[in-house]
Formats: sequence, C-alpha cells, structure tokens
Amino acid sequence: MWTYIAGICKNHEILVHAVGGMDDHIHLLIQLPPSLPLAKAVLAIKSNSSRWANEHGNKFAWQQGYAAFSVSSSLVPVAVRYIQTQESHHKRMTFDAELLALLKKHGVEFDPKFVFG
Repeated sequence: MWTYIAGICKNHEILVHAVGGMDDHIHLLIQLPPSLPLAKAVLAIKSNSSRWANEHGNKFAWQQGYAAFSVSSSLVPVAVRYIQTQESHHKRMTFDAELLALLKKHGVEFDPKFVFG
C-alpha cells in the first residue's frame, strides 16, 4: 500500500520524503505545495487509499483523526531514518505512548479520551 500512497501524493503534487509504518499506523514525511491545505491532503490520501484497498479485496478503513507535525529541512534525514526504522522503534515504545509523548513534547493540549477514540 505504501507505493500506492506515494502515487496518490504524486497526483496531488505532494513531495514524498518517506512513507512507512506498522499494522496500526502510518508515518508520512511529505512536503505540501503552498496551495494545498493539510486537511485536504490527508483527505485525498485517506479516501483514495482506502478505496484502492477495498477494491483490491482488503477490508480497510482509516480512523477519523490524524496527527501532523512539522519538520525543519535540517531534520528531514533524521525523520526519514525514523520512519524507515519503525519496526525496531516500536519494540521499545508503543504507538500510543509515542503519540502522547510527541503531543506533550510539542506543547499540544489534548484530552487523552479523545486522542484514541
């Protein structure tokens, strides 16, 4: 599915630096064109990829929400490496713990009961 998501991004003029993840989540390091709001980019990626998966016999649906963080140009290689090593990373920290840590680290106010549904 990662290749298909990269194709969706290309169709929407989204530059893909890295795509990867685990069975329960995906990480995308993308660069949006100035004319494309983040919410519309996420909608395009989710709707097109879920349609493709279901058309190919895979019952699939995205969760309603998403998390997005910006990355400075100087940290792109670090973020790419992080995405490429998800399997080993999640042996040390669960996705849930990681997301909560990222939200706290970046000062994002949240109510835990709404983060994971």
